[in-house]
Amino acid sequence: MHKEELISLHQMLVEIKDYFESINPNLKFTQYYALKIDPSQIHRSKIEHKHAIFVLGSELANAMREVEFSASGRISARMKELADKVLKEIEFIH
Repeated sequence: MHKEELISLHQMLVEIKDYFESINPNLKFTQYYALKIDPSQIHRSKIEHKHAIFVLGSELANAMREVEFSASGRISARMKELADKVLKEIEFIH
């Protein structure tokens, strides 16, 4: 994916996160917020946005589990694996 496409996907996932937060204020998305990156930060690298997408995807899947979506556990685990993989790439670059 191109950086612009990743930023668009990142924005869509943030909108989904915002929706979940509006229906359940107890959701914290702590791992995502700890990254201190959002889609408006276009100066951030492509790989940082990619990592944020996987971290947020994992936390969204966990949030969906609370709303009784059966496959969300597998989605969450896969997103976490992908986030960890991209984090290793980031660490390699820096």
